[in-house]
Amino acid sequence: MICAKVIKLSIAQNLFTIKYAWLILKLEIEIMNLDLTGKRAMVCGSTQGIGFATALELSQMGCTVTLVARNAEKLQEAKAQLATNHDQIHETLQADFSNPSQLESALKAYLADSKMINILVNNTGGPPAGQAIDAKLDEFQSAFNQHLLCNHILATALVPGMKASGYGRIINVISTSVKQPLSNLGVSNTIRGAVANWSKTLANELGQFNITVNNVLPGATNTLRLKNIVENKANQTGQKQEDVLAAMGNQVPMKRVAEPEEVANAIAFLASPAASYINGINVPVDGGRTGCL
Repeated sequence: MICAKVIKLSIAQNLFTIKYAWLILKLEIEIMNLDLTGKRAMVCGSTQGIGFATALELSQMGCTVTLVARNAEKLQEAKAQLATNHDQIHETLQADFSNPSQLESALKAYLADSKMINILVNNTGGPPAGQAIDAKLDEFQSAFNQHLLCNHILATALVPGMKASGYGRIINVISTSVKQPLSNLGVSNTIRGAVANWSKTLANELGQFNITVNNVLPGATNTLRLKNIVENKANQTGQKQEDVLAAMGNQVPMKRVAEPEEVANAIAFLASPAASYINGINVPVDGGRTGCL
């Protein structure tokens, strides 16, 4: 009798163990793959704001990051804050996006020892505020150089490595003005639209190589650029800066502006294996502010 009970207990324990193991396996299969261990990313404008938040998030996901910006000291400060939990050795690339030929030369030298980048995050500070009708030709040219031309220089240099590795992600940080132009940002609205169309064209061309190209469209985000916009509007209207910022937040259904980390989360997801079939889209990260679909 005791022997029978022991046998039954043993069978029950084994069944429980098998069931438990199956549940664990099932969870492992179903959980999104956000692991970027062994992948390399190049993140532009990465010493502050959305760029730095993105570099930090990618490093925490196991990615090795190359930070790109024009200030060498700030690059080193930012690099020191990145996660190294997977023994990553992060790097920096000093480049000035106001000078596309300088970026091209710096990038060529950086890639000379056959470095391969899997993930490119194009992110550059936006043009100054102002109405389109008041903009000078050189303002359009400067913005075109910094955004479209530099994005293209980076993409054309890095895509061969993405093709060779069989894994590629190009993520462009643009603006919700791609969907709905914003008041008093005439030059920005114009150039951002050009970048979005360039991106969609690349998505169609590169998808066959397992390279996805997507755009993240931040709304009002707590960055230095937003601070400058708030200061400019406060000076023009005579309002207090805190009142201008509060009014911006009230235009958003969530009644606040975004933090850089919230935009970085969307970028990091699009960079991950979990986003393997998402290609050629615009993802607003604006708390629902954009009025169109």
